[in-house]
Amino acid sequence: MNPRRMTLTLALAAAACLPLAAHAQADAPTISALEGYFDFADANSGTIMAEQLAADDYKQLFVLDVRDGAQFAKDHIPGATNIEWRQVFSLRAKLPREKTILVYCNTSSFAGQVAMALRLDGFENVRLLHGGYNEWKASGGMQASTRAGKKS
Repeated sequence: MNPRRMTLTLALAAAACLPLAAHAQADAPTISALEGYFDFADANSGTIMAEQLAADDYKQLFVLDVRDGAQFAKDHIPGATNIEWRQVFSLRAKLPREKTILVYCNTSSFAGQVAMALRLDGFENVRLLHGGYNEWKASGGMQASTRAGKKS
């Protein structure tokens, strides 16, 4: 193999491996933040079930719906603010730090990512609606607490 071709082959091979290496390691501040987060988190850390919230409790919360705008327009928790989950972190300056933020999506998957990102950024006031909108609706929505009380 001629030297020029060998050099080109090695350069291409190295370039192909760079993205893998970049994703394989986190920097020290990121690792420290993640370790701190997982030291703080317990099994139910920051989750609230619909049955735990009386209808009046929602007035004390900043309810954040992170579903897309079409889903929000179709139906949402009364009083909720809609910021699609991919945009929340870049718009976090608009979120309150003095009021509890209750974040939800349909099932809690995207909302969980949002909650974790915000907590890593220092938002200690973020709570996740367990089971998301679907479970909230199935539990009775704004009346879930009253409904659960009648069952016991």
